[in-house]
Amino acid sequence: MYRCTECENKSRKWIGKCPVCNKFNTMEEFSEKETNKKTNVKAVTLKNIHSDEEERIPTNINELDRVLSGGIVSGSLTLIGGEPGVGKSTLLLQICQSMKEKQILYISGEESTSQIVLRAKRLGLTCENLLIMSNNNVEVIEATLEKINPTLLIIDSIQTMYTSNINSTAGSVSMVRECCTRFINISKTKNIATILVGHVTKEGSIAGPKVLEHMVDTVLYFEGERNLSYRIIRVMKNRFGSTNEIGIFKMEEKGLIEIQNPSEYMLSGRPENVSGSIITCTIEGSRPILAEVQALVSATSFGIPRRTATGCDYNRVVMLLAVLEKKMDYKLSNYDSYVNIAGGMKINEPSLDTALITAICSSYKNIPINPKIVTFGEVGLSGEIRAVNMAEKRIKEAQKLGFEICIIPKANEYKKIDGMKILNVSNISELLNFAFKNTSK
Repeated sequence: MYRCTECENKSRKWIGKCPVCNKFNTMEEFSEKETNKKTNVKAVTLKNIHSDEEERIPTNINELDRVLSGGIVSGSLTLIGGEPGVGKSTLLLQICQSMKEKQILYISGEESTSQIVLRAKRLGLTCENLLIMSNNNVEVIEATLEKINPTLLIIDSIQTMYTSNINSTAGSVSMVRECCTRFINISKTKNIATILVGHVTKEGSIAGPKVLEHMVDTVLYFEGERNLSYRIIRVMKNRFGSTNEIGIFKMEEKGLIEIQNPSEYMLSGRPENVSGSIITCTIEGSRPILAEVQALVSATSFGIPRRTATGCDYNRVVMLLAVLEKKMDYKLSNYDSYVNIAGGMKINEPSLDTALITAICSSYKNIPINPKIVTFGEVGLSGEIRAVNMAEKRIKEAQKLGFEICIIPKANEYKKIDGMKILNVSNISELLNFAFKNTSK
C-alpha cells in the first residue's frame, strides 16, 4: 500500500499527485499487516469496574486551575494551542514557577536552553527543580525519561518533534500522530502529566489538523489580540471536567497576571452620556461577565449599506436589523451599521440580542441610554424576547458592580432584588420603551 504523508490518503499503487490534498511526491510505501490472533480479553459489567479518583496536580494559578477543574490530572495529556506570540511559552514558564516544588522537565524543539533562560530572567522566575532540554528527537526524550521521572513534562512544540520510526518530515500529519502516540504511551505508563504545545493554522485550528484533539485528554485554546493586553484560556475538550470554563489573564512586562474580576476590567474606560452604548451580561462557563455593546448607525453614501460586526456573530446582527425594520418600521436600509463588543471580547451567546437591539436604536435615535441599565435576552424573528439561562447569576453580577436597572425576558420572571429594579419584557417594543423611558436626562 501507499500512503500520503500530508493527508494520510491510501492507495494500492504509487501516484505522483495525491488526489485528496493535491500534493506532489508525497505517496510513500508501507505494509498493512492483518492479524487474526485470538485474545482472552473479557467484557465486564460497569458495577464490577473499580476506579480510583483521579489525582490532580494543582498549578497554583487560579485561573488555569478553574479551566482544568482543579488541576492537571496525573498521566493525562493536555494540548495548548494558540497563535504565535500570544504567550504560550510565557504561560508554561509561569506554570513551572508556580509548581517549583515539583520536578518538571521542559523540552523545547524551537528554542535553545539559553533563550529559555533569557525569558525566565525577564519574567523574574527562579525554578530550582526545573530541568530544561533543547531537543526534538522522541527517542532521546524517552531515554532521558528513563533516567528521571518528572511530575510534569512540557513539550514545546509537538509539531517540531520527530521520530525515526517513520520516514516523514517533522510537522506532517503522520509524524505528528506518531509522536503524539509515543507521548501518550510515556504519559500513561509512567503516570506523568504532559503538556503539549500545538501550532495554530490560519483557520484558527490546531495544525495536525484535528488528529491531535482526538488523541489527547484536554484541549485548551489560548486566545488574545496582539494589540490588546488581555488573554483568554478556553477549554474545548476535557475528559476530567467541564468544557465551559474560561480563564482570563492580562499580559504585562513581568508576564501574565490573573484577572479576578473580569467584569470590572472590561468596563474600565467606558464613555458616559454617549448614544449607542449599553451593558450586557454574558455567561462564560459558570462565570458571569459584563461587557459593553457599542453600535454606530450613520447614513450611507452608497446604494448598499455596510454591515460590520466585531466580537459577535455578523449574521445575527443582520437578522436583528431585519427584525427592527419589519417590527419597528425603522428605515435601517438607508444606514450603515457598525457593532462592536468593547475590549475585544468575542460573544456568541444569544442573550446578547437585546443589548444589540438597544444599542442600535440608541445610535439610530442619537439618544444615550442610562448608564445604570443592563440587559440580556434572546430575540426571535417575530420580535419576541425569549428566556436565557442563569438569569439570577447575571442579575447579581450586575448588582455587584453598581447597576440599578436590569431589563430581562418576561419568561425568566425573576423577583426583585434589593437595590436592583427588575423590568420584565416580552417583545422588542417593550424593551425599547423601558430602555428610553429610564434614560437619564
